[in-house]
Amino acid sequence: MHQKTIIEKISGVLGATDPTYDEKLTRMLDEASRVFVAGAGRSGLVARFFAMRLMHGGYDAYVVGEIVTPSIRKGDLFIVISGSGETETMIAFTKRAKEQGAKIVLLSTKNSSTIGDIADFVCQIGTAEQYGKVVGMPMGTTFELSTLIFLEATIAHIIHEKGIPEEEMRTRHANLE
Repeated sequence: MHQKTIIEKISGVLGATDPTYDEKLTRMLDEASRVFVAGAGRSGLVARFFAMRLMHGGYDAYVVGEIVTPSIRKGDLFIVISGSGETETMIAFTKRAKEQGAKIVLLSTKNSSTIGDIADFVCQIGTAEQYGKVVGMPMGTTFELSTLIFLEATIAHIIHEKGIPEEEMRTRHANLE
């Protein structure tokens, strides 16, 4: 029962998401020198998942907060995942990235927020009305899972558009596991 509820909810959210976002996000990724991703809590886990796939796809991608992450600068892209667009640490990171000249993308549940107002592009995942309480999907689950699938679909779009063979992606996969 819960699996069906979750799948139906995520399908509805993704169905209400602008279908051109993957192309817009891909264009921004391709224009960037390097890509930095960030999110707090479970959104941070989604950000890490996306950074890994970007690296597999040949992008120079970093997760904010890792000890090997370099400083951000002009020409870079900063992607923030924040359902509310109001997460304090993400606001501070976004302001700093903007000061350094990076382009900003926010993935969020709403179009307008503190981070959204700073961002160059906001990917609103679904509509604000779709994020009411759902039994069996507590505390942000709808946003996190919908965003994860949206970003994985964006990677699929990139792989298809660029004709990146899976064998090439495998050469970038970790081999010290």
